[in-house]
Amino acid sequence: MNQLTIIGLGDVARRALSLLNDWQVTATTRAILDLDEACKDTTLFHALPTADAVLYTAPPPNTGETDTRLTALLSFWQTDAERRPTHLVYISTTGVYGDCGGAWVDESTPPNPQSARAIRRVDAEQQLTDFAKQHSMTLTILRAPGIYALERLPLARVLAGTPILKAEEDSFSNHIHADDLAAVCVVALRQLKGISIYNVCDDEPLSMGDWFTLLSEAADWPAPLRVTREEIAQKVSAQLLSFMRESRRIRNDALKRDLGIALKYPSARQFVTDHRTAISLLVAEMQKTSL
Repeated sequence: MNQLTIIGLGDVARRALSLLNDWQVTATTRAILDLDEACKDTTLFHALPTADAVLYTAPPPNTGETDTRLTALLSFWQTDAERRPTHLVYISTTGVYGDCGGAWVDESTPPNPQSARAIRRVDAEQQLTDFAKQHSMTLTILRAPGIYALERLPLARVLAGTPILKAEEDSFSNHIHADDLAAVCVVALRQLKGISIYNVCDDEPLSMGDWFTLLSEAADWPAPLRVTREEIAQKVSAQLLSFMRESRRIRNDALKRDLGIALKYPSARQFVTDHRTAISLLVAEMQKTSL
């Protein structure tokens, strides 16, 4: 049985676990391996077992322009060939494309990161690509947009009355259900195809305004206020504002063609429509806990 190490046991990795019956899996949490501490002392990476493949879902640090966590791990693997995997799957972000003015984007579109977090992701992708070439590893990079699930919807923002942009100034956003991303990770672990990059998104980009309006309707909540770009800068967090400044529509043709993926949830819009009752119940619970 092949050995798999998961670095970063977050929500998506946990969803993937039930689909990995043909793997012997070891998963690390911060309690087992603190990546920031390992940056200072790479001997901590000895906690990692020997593995055929690695699913790396841990994010870069919150500051700087490089992924120092990944740098430290690759430095360790550089000198410890026994623990170096032969295949690695890495979850990145479609944020690496930056603002495309609402244009359609595929994997041939050059990265153009415009936020610090996207710059760190591009650095991580480049580090992994260089390392994979040097050591003849196979590498699959999965660029994911906004990840959602029933319990991962931005309902708190809806209830807080977070404003949205006027339709004529709005930006496109893209989504993927957490279960679909987990399933793609599992397929990618079995596809040993040199160095590959895939956009992992659903079939229907949505304007941010449509997304929040859709959630408001499902929650039986007043529609969000629409304001101009100039006005919204004073009303939302810097992080949300940075998302609103970027607009792109992501293609997933290669994902379906090369990996044979059939999405369980091809439309976030349809997901919300189909789960209106569950969303209303969630909102009711959120209101109770806030009293």
